[in-house]
Amino acid sequence: MIALVDYGMGNLRSVEKALQRVGGKVYIAGDADGLSRADRVVMPGVGAFGDCMRNLAGQGLIEPLKRFIRSGKPFLGICLGYQALFERSEEDDRAAGLGIFKGCVTRFPARRKLKVPQIGWNRIEMKKKSCPLLRGVRAGSYVYFVHSYFPKPADRGMICAETEYGIRFASMIWRDRIFACQFHPEKSQEIGLKILENFARL
Repeated sequence: MIALVDYGMGNLRSVEKALQRVGGKVYIAGDADGLSRADRVVMPGVGAFGDCMRNLAGQGLIEPLKRFIRSGKPFLGICLGYQALFERSEEDDRAAGLGIFKGCVTRFPARRKLKVPQIGWNRIEMKKKSCPLLRGVRAGSYVYFVHSYFPKPADRGMICAETEYGIRFASMIWRDRIFACQFHPEKSQEIGLKILENFARL
């Protein structure tokens, strides 16, 4: 069973439908008990980093999430759910992230002709083709992004895909059974569904 984390900031319905389409058995989890029953967890999210962390804290989800992520069971963070894995974000210095990985979430640099937020389709350039979620995904595939910030992992060895948008950034990471992506697989048509299918079959 796949628990979809509900902390008031995700497009849960579209992620749920996408996971169901690829054969995943999904339920919505908004508390510690819901997470404890899961075989896999997906944490989506759209919005501000500070609001994300405050909502998680308000629902008593921070420690249960950390326990699940460190349990060795598969975890997938999407967009804001990816950013929350790191220590902090330039978007809100007062809010600490989950701190699963060392690194900061940073904003795209202010440059002429670089529209921020990045909205639309862009390529992923694979750094680790062995990543289980990228099985069957072609190099240079296009996926869908909506974001102004992105993580900068201190350990670049966990980066399994990068994307160019003014600068190169880590659009997907993988460490053990922890996966996360800045793009939205639920909005990325065939490629995104393949990534979600790979996760559901782990």
